[in-house]
Amino acid sequence: MRVELNVHPDLLLDPARLAEAVIAKARLKPRAVAGFEVVRRTIDARKGKVRVHVVAELRLKGEVPASRSFEPPVLPTLGGEPSVAIVGAGPAGMFCAWALALAGVRSVVLERGKPVRERRLDLAGLMRRGALDPESNYCFGEGGAGTFSDGKLYTRSSKRGHVTRVLEAFVAYGASPDILVDGRPHIGTNKLPGVVTTMREHLEAAGVEFRFETRVAALEVRDGRVRGVRLANADVLEVPAVVLAVGHSARDVFRFAAEAGATVEAKSFAVGVRVEHPQAFIDAAQFGALAGHPALGAAAYRLVERVGERGVFSFCMCPGGFIAPAATELGGQVVNGWSPSSRAGAFANSGFVAEVDASVLASHGLDPSDPFAGVDFQRDLEMRAYGAGGGDYVAPAARLDDFVAGRVSTQLPECSYRRGVEPTDLGPVLGTLADPIRQALRQVDERIRGFAGPAGIAVAVESRTSCPVRTVRNPQGLQSPTLEGLFPCGEGAGFAGGIMSAALDGIRVADAIVRSQTRA
Repeated sequence: MRVELNVHPDLLLDPARLAEAVIAKARLKPRAVAGFEVVRRTIDARKGKVRVHVVAELRLKGEVPASRSFEPPVLPTLGGEPSVAIVGAGPAGMFCAWALALAGVRSVVLERGKPVRERRLDLAGLMRRGALDPESNYCFGEGGAGTFSDGKLYTRSSKRGHVTRVLEAFVAYGASPDILVDGRPHIGTNKLPGVVTTMREHLEAAGVEFRFETRVAALEVRDGRVRGVRLANADVLEVPAVVLAVGHSARDVFRFAAEAGATVEAKSFAVGVRVEHPQAFIDAAQFGALAGHPALGAAAYRLVERVGERGVFSFCMCPGGFIAPAATELGGQVVNGWSPSSRAGAFANSGFVAEVDASVLASHGLDPSDPFAGVDFQRDLEMRAYGAGGGDYVAPAARLDDFVAGRVSTQLPECSYRRGVEPTDLGPVLGTLADPIRQALRQVDERIRGFAGPAGIAVAVESRTSCPVRTVRNPQGLQSPTLEGLFPCGEGAGFAGGIMSAALDGIRVADAIVRSQTRA
């Protein structure tokens, strides 16, 4: 029996009182109930009143408890040559290989970056010395951009069965079971690398092949059909199906797919800055007198503003988190954010970005009809930001009140970005998007007093919110309509927007491949 109720956060710390509330809501006698389990928990801080929405599953006396096991699924032993090449070992690629393995189909996963352990060393070099490896960084390597960029598992998918399947897989490979309960599940950057490695080792044990530091340079096409891939070392890997699951930053892959005959088109995206505040300020703004309550943890926010015809919104909000360098190209400055599983850091950060449309591209001297104009726009802003910060991946920044006023800051508040921040006029970095972002911050400040005040900082540039290019695919078979055998997948293909949606899309593509090979 399932019941839903809203409770004060105190009840989450007192199981006896919570049980009383759940049983009362169910209108049952205590003696009729053998136990209960909270299966969903969501904090609601709207309208100035903090409550926790709880969904509980009651077990009546005499009912047999449902057994739940979160062991990895038993995979068949996969033999023979791989019949699918998956380009990219991010969540889309990993879950595509996982679903194919469950169906008895052997794949090879080709990843330009390094495994988690070696990748950590390259990230440390970037953080400490400003030494960027274009092939191994926050975006490229085992697990993709999400591995070291927070591990949030939010999705708008309404297909809860599919979502639960992915969440349970993460738990089976080492994530906390709390992600099955929390309304906004989050693994944490400190834990997700281990989860990714465990999943990969399980797939390898079944026969899935992983090749790291292996960059795909082109598609092999004959008679209008993909026949495999050509690697950077000139080797050719022939397979009947190729999955492009490369993430939002593999710009070279988007271009060589188009050159091979895949249809690509421009896609909406957004750029801006990453804003950061003391976490205590956000807690007080969201939770009021209950700020710091142990049952609530670090507060989050989601902001959506309208400035004229342009949308401006928060993105990838990281409570108790850190700002990180997320560049993939030498001479380009990019920032992102992440949180550890505890979310116990002193600061809260979020992307604060404006929509990019044809008028923005045209104002920057770009042709809006060019499907790669968005990539060129991103690169231009990243190079501007790199120069404005003085190089070495030091970030140009402004105190939020100065940014809103169009001033250069004489002094910056403390910031979690470890490469350092340089006081800068962010207007020339952001171009025509600076004014709508400033206006949106003013609007937020009218509701959350102090949000655009001197305690906050804007750090540039947040440019990789999503891929500005979509590699078109048939809605039914999920193949490119102009290049048979090519399966665009996940965030880099324009069909996902985060870890969870990318994993779900990887499974969808795997199912489509199994259907196509069965028909063949």
